[in-house]
Amino acid sequence: MPVTDFVSTWNNDLLTVPFAPLGLIAMPGCEELGQKVNNWLMKWYEQQEALEDTPLFSLMGANRHDFLIEAHCPRFGTGEGKGMIKNSVRGYDIYILTDIGAYNVTYKMYGREVPMSPDDHYQDLKRIIAAIGGRAKRVNVIMPMLYEGRQHRRTSRESLDCALALQELEQMGVSNIITFDAHDPRVQNAVPVMGFDNLMPEYQVLKKLFKDFPDLSTDKNDFMIVSPDEGALNRNMYYASVLGVELGMFYKRRDYSRIVDGRNPIVAHEYLGASVEGKDVFVADDIISSGESVLDIAENVKERRANRFFAYATYAIFTNGLEKFDKAYEQGLIDGIFGSNLTYLKPELRNRPWFHEVDVSKYIAYFISALNHDVSISSLLDPHSKIEALLKKRALERAKYADEQLSL
Repeated sequence: MPVTDFVSTWNNDLLTVPFAPLGLIAMPGCEELGQKVNNWLMKWYEQQEALEDTPLFSLMGANRHDFLIEAHCPRFGTGEGKGMIKNSVRGYDIYILTDIGAYNVTYKMYGREVPMSPDDHYQDLKRIIAAIGGRAKRVNVIMPMLYEGRQHRRTSRESLDCALALQELEQMGVSNIITFDAHDPRVQNAVPVMGFDNLMPEYQVLKKLFKDFPDLSTDKNDFMIVSPDEGALNRNMYYASVLGVELGMFYKRRDYSRIVDGRNPIVAHEYLGASVEGKDVFVADDIISSGESVLDIAENVKERRANRFFAYATYAIFTNGLEKFDKAYEQGLIDGIFGSNLTYLKPELRNRPWFHEVDVSKYIAYFISALNHDVSISSLLDPHSKIEALLKKRALERAKYADEQLSL
């Protein structure tokens, strides 16, 4: 993106002096995403440095060649660990990027190779914050998948793990928590005086959808948004509103006489809304875990004679494997599953023909730059104008393509 475009987006705010030299710590499992974010920051830094008589977007501090700061959490043979930072962070504006879902990261405990659980990742995050030891000017945590975000409310005698974790980070001196598509963003009520931003990558999702399926029509006669349940209604309502299409919804009929794996089992998905016949259907949710709900919905809309089925989940973790989705793709039940790179993606998932990866690294870099300069983040939290520009550009491209086809 040209510097002039980037600057105009922020009304020249990023040409101000930053809050402090910027430092980025990518925790284990976040190395790839951290490098991509650093590359964007470096690109803007170098472009701005080439301009005369203007301050830099962000400062790296003395004797540094990029924004990444090396940090480790080595383990003792018992599995206990400690946090270590290899570079000085005194006076820095630190951003710690962590993925609590990166189960591909392992450590040795009593001679055994053990995959890191969300609890392990969270503990390592606290170790690094403790290693900073109050020397940084500000500490910000970018935790796309919010730790214990699915345990956001109490039912009977249960713990409120997410609220406790947020309060603990606040007590350790964290100024801001940045997360993506929180299961229930109301959990921020646990830390009312700490910064808490819940980002939604709608623009990035639509851009990827249009790029990979250029023939997709978003006319309300050809396209429709369907919410997988009542909990996902708000995010799907946003897509339907900005695209100007109809919205349908499934609700989960549960058996409240039984409890299986800590919850009442789903008996069926019931549909409410206009007909999906002949339309492409798009479903958005925060997470695909086992994937059974997505496949049930895909089968349901196909039975109702929907055309193509697309689904997006910010966290596509597929805990029960990929075989069912392979079979559904072969049978024509699904046409595309979209997932972000905000959490660990299996290599075999990335190679599946039905999976489409949404890169959110540039969005994170924008947000870091804005916070580092203490400027407004309103345009990042609501990308409506960017989506409108994307739709106008796509309409022109489709019209040009139609004219070319007529001239053949």
